[in-house]
Amino acid sequence: MKKIILTGDRPTGRLHIGHYVGSLRRRVELQNSGEFDEINILVADAQALTDNFDNPEKVRANIVNVALDYLAAGIDPSKSSIMIQSAIPQLTELTFYYMNLVTVARLQRNPTVKSELSMRAFGEGIPVGFFCYPISQAADITAFKATTVPAGEDQEPMLEQTREIVRSFNHTYHCDVLVEPEILLPQNKASMRLPGTDGKEKMSKSLGNCIYLSDEPSVISKKVKGMYTDPGHLNINDPGKCEGNPVFTYLDAFCRPEHFEQFLPEYRNLDELKDHYRRGGLGDVKVKKFLDAVLEDTLTPIREKRHDLEKNIDYIYEVLKAGTEKGKERAQQTLDEVKDAMKINYFDDKELILQQQKEFDKQRQEREALERRREASRRGNQKKTQEHA
Repeated sequence: MKKIILTGDRPTGRLHIGHYVGSLRRRVELQNSGEFDEINILVADAQALTDNFDNPEKVRANIVNVALDYLAAGIDPSKSSIMIQSAIPQLTELTFYYMNLVTVARLQRNPTVKSELSMRAFGEGIPVGFFCYPISQAADITAFKATTVPAGEDQEPMLEQTREIVRSFNHTYHCDVLVEPEILLPQNKASMRLPGTDGKEKMSKSLGNCIYLSDEPSVISKKVKGMYTDPGHLNINDPGKCEGNPVFTYLDAFCRPEHFEQFLPEYRNLDELKDHYRRGGLGDVKVKKFLDAVLEDTLTPIREKRHDLEKNIDYIYEVLKAGTEKGKERAQQTLDEVKDAMKINYFDDKELILQQQKEFDKQRQEREALERRREASRRGNQKKTQEHA
C-alpha cells in the first residue's frame, strides 16, 4: 500500500506559530524524508465558508496568504501538491454520500465539534454545513486514500470519525475501497496544542491571541512582552511555575540547544533555565527577551522568503492550479470506485445494462407468451361457440 499524506488548513487568515509547530514544520520534514509516495495539502476554503458564508471575501483573500505561508515555511511544489478544496467537486459528492453513514447523535458527541460550536456560540443557529464538517474532512482524507494525517491531538476525534465512516462504507458495500487513516502527532509534546499568548488553551485567530509566521519583528516583540505568565510570580525573587506558563511552553516548542549559546550563554539548556525560574531569582522580562530572540531566529528566514514570494503572485496561482488539477484526477479515481461499490455508476456498468436488458427481454417474452395463450384461448372459445350454435 502506498504511504500517502493528506493535511491542510482553513484559509481564514495568515498561519500562526501554532499551525507551524502543530503540523506545518512536520509536513516539511516528512516531505523531505522521502518516506511518502504522495503529499497532498488542502487549502480548505469550502470548509472555511461553513462559518464565513456571509463573508466569502475573507476566505478568498486568505487563500494566497496560506499558500505563501506554506511555500515560505519550506513546502516544495515539486514534492507536495497544494490544492484548493472548492475547486475539487468530487469532494462535495463524496461528502453527500458519506452523510448517509453518520447520525446526528454521533456528530453531536464529537468532542472537537462540541468545542468548536461552544467557541463560536451559534446557539440554535448552527449552520448545517458547519455541523457536518467532520464528514467533509472524511471526504477530503479518503478521496486521496491518505494513510497518514499530520495534526495536533485536538484533531484525533475527527480522525476517529473518518475511520468510522471508512469502516461503515466498506462494510455496507462489501468492499475495501476506502482506507483508514492514522494521525501523526507532533514529536514535541509542547507542539501538540500551543496555547494562546493570553494563556487560553488554544491559539486562535478569532481570539486574537496569535503570533503569525509573517509578523514583523516589532510586532512579535510586543506580543511576547504582553504574554501571560505565572500570575503568582509577582516579584523577581518569587518561585515561579513553568507548567501552564505559555512562555515556557513556547520555549519547549521552539528552543534549540544552540539558542543558549547565541542568546543566553549563562545557561546550558532549557532545564537549567526552568530550574532557576522555579526556585526564584529569574524575572519574566529576561525569559521573554530570550523567547523573543528564539522566535525571531526561527521566523526570520520564513518571513524573508515570504516577502520574496509576494513579488510574484502569478507563480502562487500557478502552483495552486497545478496542484488542484492533480487533486481532481486523484479524487475522481476514488469517486469512481465509490460509485462502483454503491452500484450507482449507471453509465459505466455494462454488466448492469446487460442484466437489465435480459430482464426486460424476459418480461417481454412472458408478456408475448401470455398474449399468445390468451389469443389461443379466445379463438378456442369462439370455435366452441360456433359449434354450439
